[in-house]
Amino acid sequence: MLRRLAAHVLERLHLGAAVEVVITLIDDEQMTALHEDWLDLPGTTDVMSFPMDELRAGTVEEPVVAGTLGDVVISPEVATRQAAEAGHGTDDELALLAVHGMLHLLGHDHAEEEERRRMFALQTELLSGFLGRPAPTPTTGTHA
Repeated sequence: MLRRLAAHVLERLHLGAAVEVVITLIDDEQMTALHEDWLDLPGTTDVMSFPMDELRAGTVEEPVVAGTLGDVVISPEVATRQAAEAGHGTDDELALLAVHGMLHLLGHDHAEEEERRRMFALQTELLSGFLGRPAPTPTTGTHA
């Protein structure tokens, strides 16, 4: 499912088949170590993004042909807890986190309210398009 989702996001944002992105699922112990080492924040988190080539979305007229988008790392343990709290399935939460992480790789952020509004609107659009139904409500834990 995550492979198909990543392909969907890349296609919708005009990123070619030669654009690489890696989505890795790790346990809470590994996520805690990454969270502390890279962000100097205690404990685990749901998703982290590690951009490589600082790619941005392409356009129909000028698609991005190739490059390395980066890595998205997700904790299924946190995803499972957040899904239960939000009242949707774990697969929906994993999909939400994967899209969220990919958008961070593309330079989106949610530190400011206007940035958050734009990022989460695009996240919802991409998820709905992939799922063929309304996207799950974003959980409060999506930090990336």
